[in-house]
Amino acid sequence: VQLQAYGGGLVQPGGSLRLCCAASGRTFSGYTMGWFRQAPGKEREFVAAVPWSGGTGYANSVKGRFTIGRDNAKNAVYLQMNSLKPEDTAIYYCAADSSGYFSDAPGTYDYWGQGTQVTVSS
Repeated sequence: VQLQAYGGGLVQPGGSLRLCCAASGRTFSGYTMGWFRQAPGKEREFVAAVPWSGGTGYANSVKGRFTIGRDNAKNAVYLQMNSLKPEDTAIYYCAADSSGYFSDAPGTYDYWGQGTQVTVSS
């Protein structure tokens, strides 16, 4: 089972990036899919999640700027990031939670991708 995250890069403040996470090895039908991030010297933090049970959830720091979505046919999850700020700089990880319900706790997620670097700098 693998989660492959890609789409990171260097962007100027105010810019946009679209992260993608493709799952292979099994279907994630029924799973909650989430994005987390970890900046240097900080703990991993929740960014957004799209539960199988419906709806979406976001960290307050990204609400209104980031949008999470999933394509079940492609076994993929996306994170559209707009109005990026330097404090968004981090390694972004996608993850899958077998409960299917909303969770912002890293410990509830069963599978993790390898991460993709996002750097927001002028």
